[in-house]
Amino acid sequence: NSEANTRRIAIVESCFGSSGQQLLVPGRVLVGEGVLTKMCRKRPKPRQFFLFNDILVYGNIVIGKKKYNKQHLIPLEEVQLQGLEDNGQYRNGWLIRTTTKSFAVYAATSTEKQEWMAHINKCIEDLLRKSGKKPVVTHAAVWVPDSEANICMHCKKTQFTMLIRRHHCRNCGAVVCGPCSSKKYLLPGQSAKPVRVCLDCYDQLSSMKTEQTKSAVVNNNKSNNLGDSSGEDDSDDEQEESKEVHDEPKFYGDDKPEK
Repeated sequence: NSEANTRRIAIVESCFGSSGQQLLVPGRVLVGEGVLTKMCRKRPKPRQFFLFNDILVYGNIVIGKKKYNKQHLIPLEEVQLQGLEDNGQYRNGWLIRTTTKSFAVYAATSTEKQEWMAHINKCIEDLLRKSGKKPVVTHAAVWVPDSEANICMHCKKTQFTMLIRRHHCRNCGAVVCGPCSSKKYLLPGQSAKPVRVCLDCYDQLSSMKTEQTKSAVVNNNKSNNLGDSSGEDDSDDEQEESKEVHDEPKFYGDDKPEK
């Protein structure tokens, strides 16, 4: 019911504290919540996810079920899911693609994967149907994890060390060295300023038509306002995190928002 929904959202807000954004707004319903393993830049890490009927929220786990930080808000209107095949230790995963950032997440079981994907897709479909909007077709590239590239994926020569650091192309997600990513290009869906891209992508992007660049920047303003509240997603790589026993995700059925 609406009272239970309001209470749940208020609890989520309190767990993020003053560092989080306001989540309790008219018409918003908390559909489900649970822990998923997110593939970050350096290694996979547990993250607490909250699915609402219009946004997907996730954050770092400081104290399980009590305190979270590094809050990120993703408008569901721009989300597209893509299932992943099991690969070694990485099982029950799927991609969450958005205009500004795309990444892989993994559930503890195949059943949980199916539940999460079904609920997220239903929320997206309902939202698009009510708004009359079409699905977003352009999404940010998924970054290749640092651990999967010991040498530059562009020149195939430069070996990464403590002094020679890795960089990511914002257009294709490849791990490249500094000289092979010395160019910047405006990707309106990701940033209002030019961002680092590899030389191959720079050449390809430079040759493409940019007739809709201006309108794309305008359309992106909305997603920027709802974007990551903590800047770069993996800036917390060295932060100590809570260790907890896995709990199954909770989905709250067909609760209706308060009118």
